[in-house]
Amino acid sequence: MKTLEFFFDVGSAASYLAYTQLPKLARETGATIDYKPMLLGGVFQATGNHSPMTIAAKARYVARDFGRFAKRYGVPMANNPHFPIITLNLQRGATALQMHEPARFLPYLDAVFGSIWVDARNMNDPATVADVLSRAGFDPAALLARTQEAQVKERLKAVTQDAIERGVFGAPTFFVGKQMFWGQDRLDFVKEALQS
Repeated sequence: MKTLEFFFDVGSAASYLAYTQLPKLARETGATIDYKPMLLGGVFQATGNHSPMTIAAKARYVARDFGRFAKRYGVPMANNPHFPIITLNLQRGATALQMHEPARFLPYLDAVFGSIWVDARNMNDPATVADVLSRAGFDPAALLARTQEAQVKERLKAVTQDAIERGVFGAPTFFVGKQMFWGQDRLDFVKEALQS
């Protein structure tokens, strides 16, 4: 059975689109998904890359293009007026759950991705984050405390550093063995690699 490594950040619209397609991809290929929460800001800083949303013409195009893909995938998507979302604690939350409560990891991602890219909520606002997490059945204070644990911080740094060392420059990035694929619009190539 092959493994698909999925490096992502919840603040990335392309990561959201890819995330919605992973269950189907796993079913069709029999692959195991290895979710790798990383800090996209750290990747950008290390590689000199930056969000396409920082270039006005590209931002307009990308927003339309993501809308096309959302329609093709049959998933809801909204442009978030609060972008960019500072995702440090959100990614630490994902990391903490992956380490300590793996059964809650995907429900957390569902809630956070949905709040940003479907409901267009302001996840830069701590009260909004607390509301989203409460509604999804989490204890926001307990999870926030977990995000401050040294081992959680170190794990997120280590995964981000691993991504950088392996050539990652944006999100989402996938690995099938040593083959790297960047962007949710490369899922057809990912599927071929998993089936080969």
